[in-house]
Amino acid sequence: MVSIFKTQQRNFSRLLAAGVLIAALQAPAGAADISLSRGLNMDQWVTWPAEDKWGDESALFPFPEWRKFVSQERLASLRKDGFDFVRMPVDPSPFLSPRSAHFHDRLFDEVFASVQALLAADLKVIVDLHLISRADNAAVGMEGVLSNEDRWTDYIAVVSGMAEKLSALPASSVALELMNEPGTACDAEGASNWQLRQKSLHAAAREAAPALPIVLTGGCAGTVEGLVALDPKAYDDDNVLWTFHNYQPFLLTHQGAQWAGDLIRYVKGLSYPPSGPGKKVLEARLRDIEQRISKEAPVLRRAGMRAWVREQMALIDTPQKLERTVAAPFDMVANWAKQNNVKPGDILLGEFGMIRQEYQGDFIMPPQDRAAYVKDIIGHAEKAGYAWAIWSYGGAFGIVESFDGKDAEPDVMNVVRTLPERFR
Repeated sequence: MVSIFKTQQRNFSRLLAAGVLIAALQAPAGAADISLSRGLNMDQWVTWPAEDKWGDESALFPFPEWRKFVSQERLASLRKDGFDFVRMPVDPSPFLSPRSAHFHDRLFDEVFASVQALLAADLKVIVDLHLISRADNAAVGMEGVLSNEDRWTDYIAVVSGMAEKLSALPASSVALELMNEPGTACDAEGASNWQLRQKSLHAAAREAAPALPIVLTGGCAGTVEGLVALDPKAYDDDNVLWTFHNYQPFLLTHQGAQWAGDLIRYVKGLSYPPSGPGKKVLEARLRDIEQRISKEAPVLRRAGMRAWVREQMALIDTPQKLERTVAAPFDMVANWAKQNNVKPGDILLGEFGMIRQEYQGDFIMPPQDRAAYVKDIIGHAEKAGYAWAIWSYGGAFGIVESFDGKDAEPDVMNVVRTLPERFR
């Protein structure tokens, strides 16, 4: 049996050669066919072995990995907690790897089965093609896909195959997100480049699935800056959702994270809001961070790091400043939407959240601080009329579980459980 991936790869190679891949398509009338409100990201476990093991069935399945750990009963409880949809990250790398070529058809089937499990729990689903950087083989990660034209063609084929697979499911309940947090430059050239690339992905998905709702994002790692650089008219399609991610203020949301740059790992102990404990406590905590930087950070970076922490704190050290910082991304999106006639109901805050604990880290963010932050962000999103999805079910940012299947503190989930009923 010829795999979906190989068939789509051949089809789109011919389309590219014919120069019709990014031709304008007839757009459905009206808003997106799927209506979303309150969501949760399922996170992306990457516990499988390095790529050289991907030929082993036990390394890849079930796929995505959360199906190893999350029961159908737990999925059903998410609906009772107040979520109406799940954003389901799917790592596209195994679809691109020759090591797992004989499993490509089954990978599509596994994603389909995972969506069906969520639908059975009365949850709508965004299938999020969550491409990441890979240390074991950059060629099948974000860098390889964006820098190598052959890998880019392969990725288009994966998008097409996924769209075709999902087209068998109700358009009112399932959508496809074409790429998570594209690793493109944040300047004008990077925005223009991503617009062209995403048009290719969009055209491939729409050709394969004319009725499937599609989620479109800006470049610049999916930030609000990336979204507002997009021109919605370039896609000529009303059956889409527009998404952005927001983790501002970063100084607070990623404390202790080892993977988010070489500075934030030294930032620990700050509250939300940072002024809550009082000026003396805040100053003492800032001095602790500066001492940690002076002791542990690279010598030539220390002065700059200390200055950056002070500069960022100066933007959020009073309730008024904090509110302006938290509101700023929503103001930017609202202006962009007004200028481009994008309906609030077609906008999705696809990720936001506050770290609980870095894996094996010593600092645990107080649960009441995380709950206060999430409540503030939800308030801004719902006031604007946007759907939202918290990051994430488990792991470092977990709100349902922490690590190893252990329950997270209930504070953030209680924010969701006690939200007033929302009509969209």
